[in-house]
Amino acid sequence: MRVYSGLPAGGATAGIFLTRWITHFCAPLFVLLAGSGAFLNGARHGTGALARYLLTRGALLVVLELTVIRWLWSFHWAPSEFTLAGVIWMLGWCMILMAAMVRLSPRVVGLAGIAVVVLQPLFAVPGRLLPESLEARWIWEFIYPAGLTTPEAVHVLYVIVPWVGVMMMGYGLGSLLAGDAARRRTTLLQAGLAMTAAFLVIGIAGAWRSPRSDMPFVLQVLDQRKYPASVPFLLMTLGPAIALLPLLERARGWLGRAMITFGRVPMFYYLLHIPLIHLSALVVQRLRDGVMHPEYFTTAPYTWMPEEARWSLGLLYLVFAVDVALLYAACRWFARVKARRTTGWLHYL
Repeated sequence: MRVYSGLPAGGATAGIFLTRWITHFCAPLFVLLAGSGAFLNGARHGTGALARYLLTRGALLVVLELTVIRWLWSFHWAPSEFTLAGVIWMLGWCMILMAAMVRLSPRVVGLAGIAVVVLQPLFAVPGRLLPESLEARWIWEFIYPAGLTTPEAVHVLYVIVPWVGVMMMGYGLGSLLAGDAARRRTTLLQAGLAMTAAFLVIGIAGAWRSPRSDMPFVLQVLDQRKYPASVPFLLMTLGPAIALLPLLERARGWLGRAMITFGRVPMFYYLLHIPLIHLSALVVQRLRDGVMHPEYFTTAPYTWMPEEARWSLGLLYLVFAVDVALLYAACRWFARVKARRTTGWLHYL
């Protein structure tokens, strides 16, 4: 929602900064749990069926990113002018790579995932060593940034490394999630708190060593690199999320029902939320200015609008609340449809 409001990602105020910061938890936890979900799927249906599912769903996600999702962000089709390798692209390729690993033990996959995350800068080396005469060497930028120049129309937002490592970690975590409940809760809490403590040590040390005059110290600690996702960024987001999983597991009432509803149809939610917030932004612009200004969103999620056209935080949260309510109603309906039809293409959503 924020990208359509015109409010800057870094934030001129603490309110804007934290509005952006809280969204950082989405991608890391989703990728981690996608890996865990893959393990649980394989435990039910076998690794052969899981590998086929990961290959087909991964390929579907890559195609969706380049076609349907690209159009939903901007409401126009011009791949020669703007092509985005976004979060769904990344998830698709990570699933395709995971298909080759599902016959390995979860422990091996999980430990290898940790190594990928921690040693991620090494993945820039092969890209830098590619000969300059190789015209297509820029493709390495999809794997990990190596300082290569991509075509002007291509924008790489989510690289494959370290995210494939996070999904591998989630696959390794799957065996714990499927085990004894008491052990699972204790281990998750301890691991999450340890990761959070490690982030605080690293984050505070980094902010203390290289202070900035344009941002309060606390925000400097929280301002970790997401593109590509650094180790402190992943500790900052995955640590608290993992520590909270035992609590969320016991969630009841309206909050628990809402989380279950959204969790049953994650891809449906994602595909629906983009056109909804896009349409909401156009409606807001029309109500405020008398003109929809679709030109503001031609390269969404990279958007720009004049400062006087930007929304207030209050308006942003009002539209957000309305859209979440609409999405809940739609997801609740689709979850019921999906529950009645357990086979076919619906299980990809």
